[in-house]
Amino acid sequence: MSFSEFLGNERVVAALRGALRKGRVPHALLFTGSRGVGKFTLARMFAQAANCERLNDDFCGECVTCQRIFLLAEPQKLIEQGLAERGESADAATVERVPLILQSHPDVWALVPDPVRLKSPVARPMLRIGQLRAVQRAAYFQPMGRRRVFILDSAETMHWNVANVFLKILEEPPGSATLILTAPSPYSLLPTIVSRCLQFHFAPLPQAAVEKVLKEKTDRKAAEIKLAAQLAEGSPGLAIEMDITAAAEIRKNALHILERAARGQGFAQLFADTAALAKDRESSFEDQLEVFYGLLTDLLELTSKIKEPILRNANLAKELESLSKTVDSAWVFRAIAGFDELYAGARRNLNRQLGLDALAASLAPVSPAALGGPERQF
Repeated sequence: MSFSEFLGNERVVAALRGALRKGRVPHALLFTGSRGVGKFTLARMFAQAANCERLNDDFCGECVTCQRIFLLAEPQKLIEQGLAERGESADAATVERVPLILQSHPDVWALVPDPVRLKSPVARPMLRIGQLRAVQRAAYFQPMGRRRVFILDSAETMHWNVANVFLKILEEPPGSATLILTAPSPYSLLPTIVSRCLQFHFAPLPQAAVEKVLKEKTDRKAAEIKLAAQLAEGSPGLAIEMDITAAAEIRKNALHILERAARGQGFAQLFADTAALAKDRESSFEDQLEVFYGLLTDLLELTSKIKEPILRNANLAKELESLSKTVDSAWVFRAIAGFDELYAGARRNLNRQLGLDALAASLAPVSPAALGGPERQF
């Protein structure tokens, strides 16, 4: 087992190995990219390599240290164990006093958004101040091995006032520790935090590579593998855990919302669709918005008259082609800007359904009477 097993983003791997080899390891790293593309996996591998008992710029996977850190490869087991130890009925004070920390080796901690409870988790898990304060205290301890590594997965879930606690660590970084943050985008974090991290962006994998992973790690049929690889948009982790039927249905429903908004018809059904989407607890609101972004990206390619568009939602090609004849690129850009505002509003606890309703209504064509002239064409 070594870095050679990591799929894709070879330049990121090479840069990290070079830093380890030269002994010039940054005190803070920021891994950005879509969910399931391998950010947490590479962070865990880096922690192994930084502490491996045999190698300098890689990890053997066989020494005791490597094996213990490798337990983070299945964080769900450690999450369940931590929640069980804290107790199912933990109150807010207990949640902060007994922070959820995944630790299989003394020098390596992984922090993940705290779901609070195992049986009835909160709708939006987040990194909490108790977790960050625990890191703040432990970061300055001397490592038992070569280096302490703290992985903060989904760092964008920190409230910005809570993130200021973490900022103090970055302002006075410990010499023997590395903090690794993962997030979908640097824009989802405070600029003051981003500016103090060495950034690496993880590009999506080619569809063929995702299909190869699915063939090796799942028993799905060929048609299911192809569809899952298409819907995952270059994220092998997302493709592996995906409920294909549910994922396809979510995209179809999102496209129906865009269709009704573009035509300005059937508002009763449109608002019923947005209500169902806002009440969906199986996927996060951010993931739902990503579905819209994917559809709008396809529409942008189609309305821009690209000769050979590569659609993210190839299974909806006919429907997208039909909608692209109703709207133009200007409409798509307006929709994207609207979803940007909706995404920002969600972080400020905006009412999701009202936000979706307002956005859908704003995308409807204006009647000739309202314009005072001929009907506007999309």
